[in-house]
Amino acid sequence: MDIFLAVLPILWLIVALAVLKMPAWKACLAAAIGTYILAVFYYGENAYIMYTGAMEGVALAVWPILLVITAAIFTYQLVVHTKAMETIKVMLSSVTSDMRILAVLLAWGFGAFMEGMAGFGTAVAIPAAMMVAVGFDPLKSILACLVANSVPTTFGSIAIPTTTLASLTGLQPAELGTFIAVQLFFLNVITPFFIVGIIAGGVKAIKGVFVQTLLAGLALAIPELLISMYAGGPELAVMGSSIVIMGVIIAIAKLMPVNDPEYKVETGAARTVSAKEGLIAASPFILIFILLIGTSKLVPAVYNALMVFKTSVPIHAGVNAKPYTFVWIATPGIMIFISALIGGFIQKAGLGTQKQVLTNTFKTLKLTYVTIISVVVTAKLMTYSGMTGMIANALVAATGSMYPAFAPVIGALGAFLTGSGTNANVLFGPLQTAAAHQLTPGHDTLALWLAATNSGSAGVGKMFSPQSIAIAIGAVGPALNTFIEEHKIDAQKADQLRHSIDASSIMVHVAKYFLLYLIISGIFAYFGQEFFPQLEGILTLVKH
Repeated sequence: MDIFLAVLPILWLIVALAVLKMPAWKACLAAAIGTYILAVFYYGENAYIMYTGAMEGVALAVWPILLVITAAIFTYQLVVHTKAMETIKVMLSSVTSDMRILAVLLAWGFGAFMEGMAGFGTAVAIPAAMMVAVGFDPLKSILACLVANSVPTTFGSIAIPTTTLASLTGLQPAELGTFIAVQLFFLNVITPFFIVGIIAGGVKAIKGVFVQTLLAGLALAIPELLISMYAGGPELAVMGSSIVIMGVIIAIAKLMPVNDPEYKVETGAARTVSAKEGLIAASPFILIFILLIGTSKLVPAVYNALMVFKTSVPIHAGVNAKPYTFVWIATPGIMIFISALIGGFIQKAGLGTQKQVLTNTFKTLKLTYVTIISVVVTAKLMTYSGMTGMIANALVAATGSMYPAFAPVIGALGAFLTGSGTNANVLFGPLQTAAAHQLTPGHDTLALWLAATNSGSAGVGKMFSPQSIAIAIGAVGPALNTFIEEHKIDAQKADQLRHSIDASSIMVHVAKYFLLYLIISGIFAYFGQEFFPQLEGILTLVKH
């Protein structure tokens, strides 16, 4: 009964969203309230301490998660308002008119770029909205971006999930990043094929673009592994690889053009964009890249100077609780906001215009705010009441030596609950290394391997996370409304498109990819142990 009730909030979210088809904000709010009741009245936790734990969840949700989401959607809506998105659409359509290649460029290449820079949902929000703006089906756009984002998550936000896990477990970041890249190599290669299938109608759509799609996958898999091994750390593993991906896709689109009428997407591009016009249109995104890199740990002088501006506040009142730290400037959301404001001025949008767009952004996201705050509060309550640890420990006890095959379930569980690869690693990374030391005392390779499994599988859980789905809906909704208005879509068709992107529909459609990726991760985690001697040789190269 203890374990069943610990799992109950998770079961409730699945049933409420996928079966009962409740609005995400209602289902998640009910989960948070129910979890608090369980923690206090069944597990016997102090009501005030659980309240403070919930408040810490609210703080985490607002800063930095909702900050980043709001900044990302504001950036997108401002670019739409200034008509710069039209220019970007023309630039994209000049690469290719084939919907399959274009989908891989946006969901895979640009999505990896956004994940490597900012994370926190931007890799789903911005590419999915751009795909809808270009003319892609909204449901398919969300699914493609959720699946695409499953593999780069662990190296998101300049690899914060990976470096956080390394610091928590005492592992070396470069070694951990290398093991993650090894485990994700196969998924990195095959994911673009799933993107093509989702967007263009199944396996048959791969015909004619197999080589291009394969090269797009290898463009992430190979650089990610090499950067992790030789760059001294994982920080640029996805950021650097995303540039390679987009470069490869653009190059092969020109060298191996595809002209299949069945898969042609009408973007309305009928003019040439000058270099100056292109730079102005893309200025917010270019500034995001510059500011995030320039204020990250990769530039210690700037990073350390900005990190002075932070405030530590005691919120959670539990035993050994640490103050919650608000980082006021050196956080991705602030950098994205600054980039959007400057980019808006470059695009001739004054303060009044930007204020109006920001106000509309707040209105658009109000239910998304409730959803995400509720999810993070639920995760905090489950952690502080011991429910999360109870679930994970039961899984370890039940599986024994087969545990590595099930280790991805734990990492995915953490990200499913929180929508964050970083939080999944914080929740369960130490558990994975502890389980490894129980299975092979005194042998560190398994600990490194299972920590990598946790971080890699967190991206799989993020694909299915209610928070990720809520972010996607929050981003695609406004883009879809704009597309409907601009193209004068009839009312019946417009309603069908809007209703296609409800949370329950997305969860049902993405479930098969979630389960498949989880199974693949389990197979690699278990049978990868057979290659530990070779992997230890790779670690020797990394150390030197």
